[in-house]
Amino acid sequence: MAYTVAKLAQLSGISIRTLHWYDEVGLLKPAYHGSNGYRYYEEEQLLNLQQILFFRELGFELKQIQRILKRGDFDKIVALSSHRQVLQKNLERTEKLIKTIDNTIKHLKGKRTMKEHEMYDGFDKEKQKEYEKLLIDRFGEKIKGSIAECERNVKNWSKADWDRSRQEFDAICQKLADLIKKQRAADSQEVQKVVREHYEWLKKFWTPNKESYPSHGRLIVETDLRKPYEAHHPEMPEFIAKAIEAFSENELN
Repeated sequence: MAYTVAKLAQLSGISIRTLHWYDEVGLLKPAYHGSNGYRYYEEEQLLNLQQILFFRELGFELKQIQRILKRGDFDKIVALSSHRQVLQKNLERTEKLIKTIDNTIKHLKGKRTMKEHEMYDGFDKEKQKEYEKLLIDRFGEKIKGSIAECERNVKNWSKADWDRSRQEFDAICQKLADLIKKQRAADSQEVQKVVREHYEWLKKFWTPNKESYPSHGRLIVETDLRKPYEAHHPEMPEFIAKAIEAFSENELN
């Protein structure tokens, strides 16, 4: 049975825009194109999309996923078994976090006394270091300057500063979500005006340039950075990545 891109989007919960993006970058090609020009997907593509979603859920970048799926020795059953092991480990960590929450609530209600180390059971203290390593692996030693700049810029931020930054980010994303709904093009004047706001917001952390800003856009698409954007609109990661490319080409040196 063949599925149109619209039907596959409905089945998988992945937006049509994202499926088009996967086709463009060669991650998930349709089985064939009909005489009407429509993309059609069959069972093999559905199973490949399932693998993509599993790998994405486990934190893999799209380029990593593409390399894995194209390997001659890739085995779906072996991959599924591996996914299960990782998810089981994550489940155990989630259960530990829930236990920490329950114990903290009891502690705050005076029903039990919590030892200091118990307050942090289940937290991944290496998450930020892993993200920094990902950036260095991908962009080389030169990215260390941007990481250090970001650390300096936010070193003395108060909770109010972080709250203000989050509100600015949410406002930018809401504007972009509205423009996506209005079907504005990524390089349209309206969208580019909002991308300028995003660029200025990002400069409070580090200073993007013509090379690094589009790279940041690709990271939004390919890593967990996509999640806060998806929270505003499922198509936003791919949309803003294209908008950032246009902005960088026309506005940055």
